[in-house]
Amino acid sequence: MRSVRARAALGATVVVALALVAAGLAALLVLRANLTDQAGLQAEVAARETAGQLALDVPYDKLETGDEEDHPVQVTDEDGRVVAVSEDLEAISGTGTDRVTPQSSPAAPEKGDDDGDRDDDDDEGADPGRGEVSTDEPDFSNGTATVDGDRADYRFASVEATDSAGLTLTVHAGAPLAAEQRAVASVRAAMLAALPVVLLVVAGVTWLVTRRALRPVEDIRREMAAITASEDLGRRVPEPGSRDEVARLARTTNETLTALESSVDRQRRFVADASHELRSPIASLRTQLEVGAAHPELLDVEGAVADTVRLQVLAADLLLLARLDAGERPGNARLEPAALVREEVAQRTGDRIPVAVVVSAPEPGGLEVTGSRGQLARVIGNLLDNAQRHAVSSVAVEVRAAPGGVVVAVTDDGAGVPEAERMRIFERFVRLDDARARDDGGAGLGLAIARDVATRHGGRLTVAGAGERGARFELWLPVSR
Repeated sequence: MRSVRARAALGATVVVALALVAAGLAALLVLRANLTDQAGLQAEVAARETAGQLALDVPYDKLETGDEEDHPVQVTDEDGRVVAVSEDLEAISGTGTDRVTPQSSPAAPEKGDDDGDRDDDDDEGADPGRGEVSTDEPDFSNGTATVDGDRADYRFASVEATDSAGLTLTVHAGAPLAAEQRAVASVRAAMLAALPVVLLVVAGVTWLVTRRALRPVEDIRREMAAITASEDLGRRVPEPGSRDEVARLARTTNETLTALESSVDRQRRFVADASHELRSPIASLRTQLEVGAAHPELLDVEGAVADTVRLQVLAADLLLLARLDAGERPGNARLEPAALVREEVAQRTGDRIPVAVVVSAPEPGGLEVTGSRGQLARVIGNLLDNAQRHAVSSVAVEVRAAPGGVVVAVTDDGAGVPEAERMRIFERFVRLDDARARDDGGAGLGLAIARDVATRHGGRLTVAGAGERGARFELWLPVSR
């Protein structure tokens, strides 16, 4: 039962079995009810025929009950005494009394001649119109009767009749239920014989259909297993030509593999670039320390401190990138970009070029954004460091309102960024040639960190030209709601 095909086949078989059993029971009940109603109608007709004779004062021993085997009849008076039964009726049940021997009734009609007629004197004083048959719905019951030694089940109808003397009699007439029982038994046997065959067909068809439907899934699983074993993320799972859920699963799997391959490649380049960037200051620091150990008078303390600071900054950048890659969520603090810019500029007392700050956002209060104070301050600091590195004579920061957010723009009058390089400079460890030639060119992580932090805060970081000369970096952040 660990197979989806087996569970689907079993589930379909159980559902169909329950449905067929329920439908079969309903059909049998309806069939039995219809046949029972037909038998009840026949019994009612026979009972009313006998009741009509009683209403006409036909003597009890002259009653014509028809076929006794098909319609056994029992007549009782108001006190429940049996006054008449059909011929050859030996036993009966289900009518309220099991007596089959007529008993004398105080109000029994007088016997006439053999043809059932009364004497002329009696006829003159009798009123034949007084007897009547009840028009109420008869009472029905099931029971058994033994006629001429044969015992069978019957449906009995009870009809009341009143003779001319005012005596109320009840006629119990039966109709055989043998036809109903045979029909129900035949249908039940046919259903029981067909049920296993139908369930076997349903299970087989469900198994085959499910197997065919899941074949692409098995192909995807097999290819994923091969990719895992080979560690070749360049491979892709087969995509079926259909437009169903399996095809969408295959496409999503390939998209995931593409993203995973890109992420792994990025991580590999990141590790390689980080190793390369760390190698130079570590080698320089080691060389200086070895020289200082051998010749203390030649120890370059300032160079060693500079290399140590460079290592510290690089380690902090790598740690921040690792946290961002791990999905670190920004904080929920409400911040004013204008105040954040003023604080960052006020702390930069050793900048080569003074920074001009222009705030056109509404004050007091200004526009607020939601995020991490430390990360956003790091973004502004990285943009100012980049501007200081490339500027000739001026660096400016502008804070202004924008549709749906606030913009922090950092402008310098340096050489600018070539249009072809304006996307690549946000990649990690990417430095343009002029930045690479500088002693303080950095490791190429500042803009990458700034863009990643902006993205994590729901914003964006772009670069454009600043007129005839220079570059303009714009940080857009959504305002707090």
